[in-house]
Amino acid sequence: MTQLEVKDIHTSYGLSQVLFGISLDVNEGEIVSLVGRNGVGKTTTMRSIIGLTRPSKGSIMFEGQEIAGLPAHKISRLGIGFVPEERRIFPDLTVWENLDIARRPAAAGTVGWDEERVFALFPDLKEIPTRLGGVLSGGQQQMLTIARSLMGNPRLLLLDEPSEGLAPKVVENVRDQVKLLKESGLTIILAEQNLSFILHLSDRVHILEKGEVKWSGTADDLKSDKSIIERYLTV
Repeated sequence: MTQLEVKDIHTSYGLSQVLFGISLDVNEGEIVSLVGRNGVGKTTTMRSIIGLTRPSKGSIMFEGQEIAGLPAHKISRLGIGFVPEERRIFPDLTVWENLDIARRPAAAGTVGWDEERVFALFPDLKEIPTRLGGVLSGGQQQMLTIARSLMGNPRLLLLDEPSEGLAPKVVENVRDQVKLLKESGLTIILAEQNLSFILHLSDRVHILEKGEVKWSGTADDLKSDKSIIERYLTV
């Protein structure tokens, strides 16, 4: 079942146009990744979907409902969560308070996310519930940002550069936790530059360049085509 359908969106920041007709679809339970070098439009695509930067043209359908142009808080309440690259935890609140402030009831008849389930996914956080967000390590902050989004019980999660700035071992932990989220049935759109991270997790991949989708295929297709990797992803 197609959960999200993005058709021909164009998005600008003031007079500077960033996206030029992005189209993609995401099926329920998939991980679909957006990859490409810095500045190609991955984050802007996510901001367009969640309503932080409104497209000037195009359609975004979520579970059969048009959401392009809606404010971010309304889109969030419809069931889309967003984990930004800069994390944006509340530094003066504890781990538990950061989670509690994002709490939203699950849809009727579904198994929702609560502290117990979040701490089972991120056991490191379970050990530090009273620690202030501002003194957490980068890896702990990333885990907390994802956990906080889960407390809102999204059906689609947007993850923007979750491995950015993390030590290799922490990246492996985050990767394994994202895989568990997929296995739980959550649909995920992942923006990443870490190719190994992408290939390990993704069902399908879209390569962006200059605000356009230049290549689409499965993770296996990408892994086997060195020319595509060299053309679009090699620095």
